[in-house]
Amino acid sequence: MSERYSFSLTTFSPSGKLVQIEYALNAVAAGAPSVGIKASNGVVVATEKKQKSVLYDEHSVHKVESITKNIGMIYSGMGPDYRILVAKARKLAQQYFLTYQEQIPTSQLVQRIASVMQEYTQSGGVRPFGVSLLVVGWDEDEKRPYLFQCDPSGAYFAWKATAMGKNHVNGKTFLEKRYNEDLELEDAVHTAILTLKESFEGQMTEDNIEIGICNENGFRRLTPAEVKDYLASIA
Repeated sequence: MSERYSFSLTTFSPSGKLVQIEYALNAVAAGAPSVGIKASNGVVVATEKKQKSVLYDEHSVHKVESITKNIGMIYSGMGPDYRILVAKARKLAQQYFLTYQEQIPTSQLVQRIASVMQEYTQSGGVRPFGVSLLVVGWDEDEKRPYLFQCDPSGAYFAWKATAMGKNHVNGKTFLEKRYNEDLELEDAVHTAILTLKESFEGQMTEDNIEIGICNENGFRRLTPAEVKDYLASIA
């Protein structure tokens, strides 16, 4: 029965579902694993970079992107859709800065990005974004880190730690066992790598994973050399 409704984005099926959104979530679940962990003094995100070929120059394209000096983002799902959302997020952050002369708070940016994603679930002639985002930030006023997840439906959630993409259920189970409120940023990076390792196929190297950290100094992507050091310390 639901097949009759599966090609129309804006029509609910008799069971009350927008089937295209479920398909978008399937695209996310088939994507590369990503992990986010909030520590007491910062927040870390890590994701797997699939290497398509030995000829592929993995240092030219990044999955960990900074939006402002205090906010960063990663994804699981479809890369081209992510690129559009990164550009949109940067534009929204700039508009906020021009209006208020201060950096956009993480929760405000997440709300705006989620609204963009939601718009694509109720418009004709478009499809939902095939990505889920992890957005991390540091609030300078509250002196605390934030970790949010945005889904293709436009729903967003604040997390202490979460995993998405391939084998996300195992990732979350692993995090539930390992996570505690007093985690320091260094330990959070180790935990993020171990969580990715749970479902990783083959050898984990500085070329096939990317890590971003955010603390009171702002958001930055770790260099391959730094990632290599972290991998060596948990081997």
